[in-house]
Amino acid sequence: MNYLNGKVSDLPGNHQTLANYQATHFAYQVKDKVATITLNRPERKNPLTFDSYAELRELFRNMCYADDIKAIVITGAGENFCSGGDVHEIIGPLTELDMPSLLRFTQMTGDLVKAMRACPQPIIAAVDGICAGAGAIIAMASDIRLGTTRSKTAFLFTRVGLAGCDMGACAILPRIIGQGRASDLLYSGRSMSGEEGERWGFFNQLSEPEQVISAAQTYATNLANGPTFAHAMTKKMLHEEWDMSVDQAIDAEAKAQAICMMTNDFHRAYHAFVNKEKPKFEGN
Repeated sequence: MNYLNGKVSDLPGNHQTLANYQATHFAYQVKDKVATITLNRPERKNPLTFDSYAELRELFRNMCYADDIKAIVITGAGENFCSGGDVHEIIGPLTELDMPSLLRFTQMTGDLVKAMRACPQPIIAAVDGICAGAGAIIAMASDIRLGTTRSKTAFLFTRVGLAGCDMGACAILPRIIGQGRASDLLYSGRSMSGEEGERWGFFNQLSEPEQVISAAQTYATNLANGPTFAHAMTKKMLHEEWDMSVDQAIDAEAKAQAICMMTNDFHRAYHAFVNKEKPKFEGN
């Protein structure tokens, strides 16, 4: 395939392999087409730094071109997910910056969420223990969230004199748990327990602490073995339809579904059904 035939997606520059990616500021491994990202500073409850923000942003941006990654798990090492921005390596230095530099930082952190939402792979967050500040945002920006009874999720920006409108929280969180509940968390900065998070729909399910990562990886593997082109289209439409009227959404979904009907996976599923077999999806 080449550009002249209209197959832009088959240009060499649109393909990458990330199974052997060597992460610098977090742990990264790939198994069965599932990439697992582990924030791994357990002695500090896995805080983010300027460097880890930037590397995560670039990795998720590159996921758009990764043929060998079909689903992503993000978690934290030890007994916590992420405590947010490192107090000494981020919060302290921010107090010394001028306005243009502060804006560059806040735009960079927002770009991480944009990259997570734009990458075609479903992202499953495995959340145990502390999930605070930017850590809560990363969980929020994921597609699926698995928690534990000891999960403590806090959008604690107001606790340090900042607005709750950080990295898309005021747009995304109300769509997950509702306007009133999101307002409660974003104004108060209080912790939401695992049970409360599941009841409100923030967590899709709760697992035992020692099982939450394996549960997330099992979930991700099931997705990776499914119709991944269709999953990517589903994620795209879930995101884009926020800004559409119902009529616009119906029209957009008609086009999206027609595209999916052109895939080999759709034909494989039909023939498997006719032959009373389980379809083997290949994501094309």
